[in-house]
Amino acid sequence: MPVPLLEAKSIGKSFAGVRALKNVSFDLREGEVHALIGENGAGKSTLIKIITGAIQPDSGTLEVRGGLVSRNDPAISRSLGIAAIYQQPSLFPHLTVAENIALTLETGGAWRRVDWSERNRRAQELIERVGGWIEPERLVATLSMPEQQLVEIAKAIGADAKILIMDEPTASLTDREVDSLFSIIGKLRSQGAGIVYISHRLEEVSAISDRVTVLRDGETVGTRRTDEVDKASLIGMMVGREISAVFPKRDVPIGETAIELRSVGNRASQLRDISFFVRRGEILGVAGLVGSGRTELAETIFGLNPADSGEILIGGRAAKITSPAEAIQQGIGYVPEDRRRHGVILDLAIAANTSLANLKIVSSHGLIDRDKEAGLASRYLQQLRIKAPSVYTETGALSGGNQQKVALSRWLAINPKILILDEPTQGIDVRSKSEIHSLMMDLAERGLAIIMISSELPEILGMSDRIAVMHHGTIAGVLSREEATQQRIMSLALGHAPSGEMARLT
Repeated sequence: MPVPLLEAKSIGKSFAGVRALKNVSFDLREGEVHALIGENGAGKSTLIKIITGAIQPDSGTLEVRGGLVSRNDPAISRSLGIAAIYQQPSLFPHLTVAENIALTLETGGAWRRVDWSERNRRAQELIERVGGWIEPERLVATLSMPEQQLVEIAKAIGADAKILIMDEPTASLTDREVDSLFSIIGKLRSQGAGIVYISHRLEEVSAISDRVTVLRDGETVGTRRTDEVDKASLIGMMVGREISAVFPKRDVPIGETAIELRSVGNRASQLRDISFFVRRGEILGVAGLVGSGRTELAETIFGLNPADSGEILIGGRAAKITSPAEAIQQGIGYVPEDRRRHGVILDLAIAANTSLANLKIVSSHGLIDRDKEAGLASRYLQQLRIKAPSVYTETGALSGGNQQKVALSRWLAINPKILILDEPTQGIDVRSKSEIHSLMMDLAERGLAIIMISSELPEILGMSDRIAVMHHGTIAGVLSREEATQQRIMSLALGHAPSGEMARLT
C-alpha cells in the first residue's frame, strides 16, 4: 500500500487533567477525501490543532509522506503542505481580499515594492477557481460569511497545499456554492491532494468522501469506507445510541396571526413587496439562495434596517418598528446567523449574555442585581439543557451548540411573541441540532410564532409548517408543508414557478 500523505498514530492529549484525545489514529491518502466526524467535544478540533502545529500532543506520532514530524508549529505545518480552512474565517476585515490572500502567498521584506496589478490579478484568478465573483479590491469587512469562506478556500488553494483540512467549509454556502466547492475538491483530488473533510452534514459526507472516521469522547470509534455505511449507522457511531428524529416535528395548535407583512419594502436592503403572515404556534421556514434577501428580511422586521414602504402588523395592529428596541417592545426576538459575532458576547459569562436584551428584569435602581441575573440564567441553563459548569462560565468556552442555546436564552428572557431564527443549527453537531429542533417545537407549543431562516433544505422541509421562498429581494412563493419538495423550493429560489402549478403567496 502506498505511503499515506498524513498519518497520526496513537495521539493523546489532555488539558488540565481532562482527556481530550486517547490513542487516536488517523491517516490520509493521496487523492482521497477522508471525512472526520463526531459531536462537538468529540476531539476533532484538538486533533486538527495537533496536525497544524497549533498545539503539541502528549503522546503519539505524526508523519507526513512517511517522514516523522518530530517538532511541529504552524510555520512548519505550512511548509509541509498542510493548510486548514476553519468554520470561522480568519481574515483581516480592514484589508482587501487581495491583501488577505497576499499575506499567505507572498514572500519578501516589508520594504519590497508591491506589484498591485499582479496581486489583484492573482487574487481574482484564485477566487474564480473556487467559483466566486468577488472583486479583489473589496474590503473583507463588506463580505458576507459565504464570500469570506470562499476567500479562505482560495488562500489555501493558492498555497498549493497537498494536505487540505476543511472544517465545516459549507456551513454558510448555498447548494450551488456547495456544488462548486465539490467540483474544486474533485480537481484537487485529481492532482494528488488529500482532503480532511469535517462536517456535521452527513449527506455531504456521503456525497464527497471516500472514507469516514468517527470520534467519540476523544477516542476513535472506527474508520469505514463511506459506501459501506449509511446515515443511521454513522449517527449511531457518533452518539453511541440511535437518535429517533433529528427533525422532531409534531402537530401543535395553530392560533391567530401573530405577525403580518403587507407589501413591505426596504430600498437600502433591496427588499420589495414582501407579504406573508405567521400564526401563533406556527413555524414559517424562509428559504432562498445567499443574496436573496433572507437575512435582510430578518433585519428589517427587527428594526435594524427599518422598512421604508408597506406595513408590519403585530397581533392585527399596525406596528412602528424603527429600531431593535421597538421590535423588542412588540415582543420580537432575533437570533442572528453569525452567533459568534452578533449572537453572543464570547468574553461575557452565560449569565450576562442571558440578561442583555432585558436588563430591567434583573436591575434595581439602575444597578444589575447579580443574584437575579444568575437566577434567570440558571433557569435557562436547565430549561435549554446548556452544558456548562455554571452560569458564570465564559460563553466562548462552550461548544457551538451550547453557544447557540445561550443566544436563544437571551431572547426567551424577553418573553417574545415572535422569534426570528437565522440559521439556528449552522455548524453544530447532530445531537445539538436535534435538541435545538426540539426546543423550537416546545416554543411553538407555547404559542410562539417562529420565522426560521435556513440554508439546509432538510431542515426547512423537516421543521416548517409553511415555507416562504425568496428570490431577488421578494417572496417568490409560499408552499404548504404537504406540497413542498426540494425541487419546488429550488425552482422558486432560482426564479422559476414550480412546473405545472403556481405557488401560493399566502
